[in-house]
Amino acid sequence: MISNTGISFDEFKKEILRDYKIGHISRNLSLIGRKEVLGGKAKFGIFGDGKEVAQLAMAKQFKAGDWRSGYYRDQTFMLAAEMTTPLEFFASLYGETDTDLNPDNGGRSFNNHFGTRTIDDSGEWKDIANIKCTSSDISPTAGQMPRLVGLAYASKLYRNNPALKNATKFSHNGNEVAFGTIGDASTSEGHFFETLNAASVHQIPMAISIWDDGYGISVPKKIQTVKESISTALKGFEKGLKDKNGLVIYKLKGWDYASLCQGYEEGIRKCRKEHVPVLFHVEEITQPVGHSTSGSHERYKSEERLKWEKDFDCLSKMREWIIERSIASVEELDQIEKDALTEAKEAQSQAWKQRLKTLETERDSLIQVIEQKNCVCTSVNDDKINELIHQLKNAYSLNRKEILSTARKILRHICNTCAKPDSLKDRLQKWIADYRAEAHKMYNDRLYAEDQYSALKVPVVPPHYPESLDKVPGREILRDNFDKLFEKIPELVTFGEDTGVLGGVNQSMEGLQNKYGPLRIWDEGIRETTIVGTGIGLALRGFRPITEIQYFDYLLYGLQTLSDDLATLRYRTKGGQKAPMIIRTRGHRLEGIWHSGSPTSMVINSIRGIYVCVPRDMTRAAGMYNTLLRSDDPALVIEPLNGYRIREPRPDNIGEYNIPLGIPEVLHVGNDVTLVTYGSCVRIAQEAVNQLAEIGVSVELIDVQTLLPFDIYGVILESVKKTNRVVFFDEDVPGGTTAYMMQQVLEKHRGYKYLDSSPKTVTAKDHRPAFGTDGDYFSNPSAEDVYETIYDLMSESNPESFPAIY
Repeated sequence: MISNTGISFDEFKKEILRDYKIGHISRNLSLIGRKEVLGGKAKFGIFGDGKEVAQLAMAKQFKAGDWRSGYYRDQTFMLAAEMTTPLEFFASLYGETDTDLNPDNGGRSFNNHFGTRTIDDSGEWKDIANIKCTSSDISPTAGQMPRLVGLAYASKLYRNNPALKNATKFSHNGNEVAFGTIGDASTSEGHFFETLNAASVHQIPMAISIWDDGYGISVPKKIQTVKESISTALKGFEKGLKDKNGLVIYKLKGWDYASLCQGYEEGIRKCRKEHVPVLFHVEEITQPVGHSTSGSHERYKSEERLKWEKDFDCLSKMREWIIERSIASVEELDQIEKDALTEAKEAQSQAWKQRLKTLETERDSLIQVIEQKNCVCTSVNDDKINELIHQLKNAYSLNRKEILSTARKILRHICNTCAKPDSLKDRLQKWIADYRAEAHKMYNDRLYAEDQYSALKVPVVPPHYPESLDKVPGREILRDNFDKLFEKIPELVTFGEDTGVLGGVNQSMEGLQNKYGPLRIWDEGIRETTIVGTGIGLALRGFRPITEIQYFDYLLYGLQTLSDDLATLRYRTKGGQKAPMIIRTRGHRLEGIWHSGSPTSMVINSIRGIYVCVPRDMTRAAGMYNTLLRSDDPALVIEPLNGYRIREPRPDNIGEYNIPLGIPEVLHVGNDVTLVTYGSCVRIAQEAVNQLAEIGVSVELIDVQTLLPFDIYGVILESVKKTNRVVFFDEDVPGGTTAYMMQQVLEKHRGYKYLDSSPKTVTAKDHRPAFGTDGDYFSNPSAEDVYETIYDLMSESNPESFPAIY
């Protein structure tokens, strides 16, 4: 039974009937929303019908400061927790780009992808400890799970680290619970099991609800899950009375309102107080209108199943429960259902009118430009223009694509020779330019920080060296720099495989766990996806995490989470959320197939939205960390593995100097050829440059330093203007990062105009490197490869001075 202790019957009844109405509003949003999609007003829709009652019970326990990391069927929860409205629901369905009307995603995601705006327009944190928060939803199944670890782990750190007691903007003594939701079929994903394992080991306040409707689209549980029950399969995770870790498991029925309320109250109380993870397996949920607007569930469900779903519809069962207990009459419930339908319809009507009014205003502004032409020219194709305007006026489903497409087509039919000031062509060109600029704000901006916290706006402080240079192993520069950072940034934490006790496999954090404690520097198991996810969740809650992935190759385990979640976060919330985390790894010139360490093009082309730093040494790496920790952009830093023991001059402003992003460094001035590279390849390039100098070839060697951003001021272009020849060198596959760098320099910066010879690339072979010194030499590019490529360029233009080698 639901408890009514301490409240009057009237208050008890009012709460239940409020839930009942919200449940019916939500159901109507699903039904009306589906019709809107099928009728062509919206592109696609996915809804939460059938899950209303369980989500009503869960919402009762969700408090200010708590966080949700859920999926796209949680609309009832969001309504009940007062974190969305029916009007916002439809605004999102129609792709509304105004964040005042669609605050969750500003048209960047489709409906039911929620996200609390936790930062303001200037990039400042809001008082998130005193509001209910949801992390921004993503569609990939189980993709919401990894960040849930960090959202919950933050509460553990806020509760147990005395240095964070004043962080009241982010937490109240770690009393916050991180609520996760997932469909039963998605528990088959590895992300789910990795998340449960991490939470069970760490003992963090995470509460996962599994909505079990028996299917994953058309695939039934017997094919999805061992023993046809995820809670049964997870018995080994369950925490016993004497166990130090594990999780608490509840099995509930999705149609049983009273038991759901009781179960959630008990489970969340335990989770919040004891910081023990809790799992709610909510079974016997129905899905009245199918998976999405893409298909019908009648195609794969039997008649018996469909009848059962009708009989056990959660709202029908809740109605029965209310009537059986004389809480409300049939007439009262009928009126509530009627009012719920009216409210849902009014929200749809209002949202659509607002959407249509905006689009019609934009369309009419274009038509006004065309119809107010003040010139007469026989070369203007009025018939074609009139036809295009007529089509636009009568478009069945008006949208911005139709508006701008029409304007661009009309431009083709306007005279190109008119010199008259303020001509139709001039005004239409300006209209198109202005419209594109506005569209950029609606659909394209804020991939990275554009406010005061942009990494590109950090004032440069160069490394300073004493008169008497002290050369030390590179790892010591990195270690001492981290020491300074941990000393002055209390919210800085780092974790990963062997990061804590050992201080990293290359000991670049040697002794720091002893100094700063395991609440700031700790070890993680071999679970790269949740290491990345932990960083995301912690960053969403005010921490500055550096998540360590031991080697670059291992990053691929967490690449989906980086690509789909972190990289898109600022963009998909239209600047509403930020997660300023750093992913730290090491790579290049490793041994063998599985430690080749250079899948760089795979990474840079899948994580746009995350900066990628490729320092050539540890001084540069440390400076990049300093830059990033003064900004709010997420970044990946790939340290050169073979640089930890190489001695470097030690700056005397450790922890203070920084390396600007997107600015290449010219390491060797030359006049004949520009050689562009990065990371560990720099030392190989330097060897080749020195050898070429012996025969009179002057090479300008440039270290790009960062791949994202890439050469924002055109440093490489200026070199190409001087040398008229360019070679791009790295150890990625052919057509990989060298092709990316070539596109940036020759196409984006228009460097092709200054070339006297064909651009060249020096890369690894198509396969991964074979084992050992010889395997590396015959698989990866060498100084000889670089030398001969540049020599051939010189031979091509001056064969007498540089006769062919082969």
